[in-house]
Amino acid sequence: MKIKQPEPFTFEAGDRAVLLLHGFTGHSADVRMLGRFLQKHGYTSHAPIYRGHGQELEALIDVTPEQWWTDVKDALTHLRELGYSQIAVAGLSLGGVLGLKLAYSEPIKGIVTMCAPMFFDNETQLTQGFQFKAKQYKQLEGKDKDTIEAEVQQLLDESEDMFKQLGQFITRVHDEVDQIYTPAFIVQAEEDEMINTESANYIYEQLESDQKDIKWYKNSGHVITMDKEKEQLHEDILAFLESLDWS
Repeated sequence: MKIKQPEPFTFEAGDRAVLLLHGFTGHSADVRMLGRFLQKHGYTSHAPIYRGHGQELEALIDVTPEQWWTDVKDALTHLRELGYSQIAVAGLSLGGVLGLKLAYSEPIKGIVTMCAPMFFDNETQLTQGFQFKAKQYKQLEGKDKDTIEAEVQQLLDESEDMFKQLGQFITRVHDEVDQIYTPAFIVQAEEDEMINTESANYIYEQLESDQKDIKWYKNSGHVITMDKEKEQLHEDILAFLESLDWS
């Protein structure tokens, strides 16, 4: 069976732009509903897909977090080349980590982190999630059970270095969060099954921003952008964006 590959999107509306960043093993669908919501309220949004994402998980083995960081910088450049000079960033999970790095590396209007990990103490959960996604994709391809199990095991064996690099990348960003002065909204799902939820408190406490807020969502899991409280999340992100100085 041929699987339709996801694509980046740009939803143009007003002069204010928001860069939307997806999570690890995810793609632009993670933030598509948020993008459409923001477009309806006058905000342009752009969501890239990092290298190796949005396809079979084998594609992740040979790419690095530094390449994903380059992809995010390229996405910011893309918005600037379209003529947008006022840009905020909202990132889910790994996208939140990349967004934080952007906040201390580039002039941006504001940063929203959603369930962003700051401690690499979730390798077991990450590996399980990676394994689940790989199985799911291979089932969609129509492969038989034995083939799937063999291919997934090989994938796990070959992914050790990638996870190690991911852990190092998260740790480097963790150590720089106190360099951020950008207005920030920290979002965390209480039922997050993937990361250490203390990450949200760490980000909030370490930020040097004069304007910062944190909100916990009681009935949501890790992919909060697609969970039960997504409508409330959309409204809260819009309220944060509306509070920024866009002059």
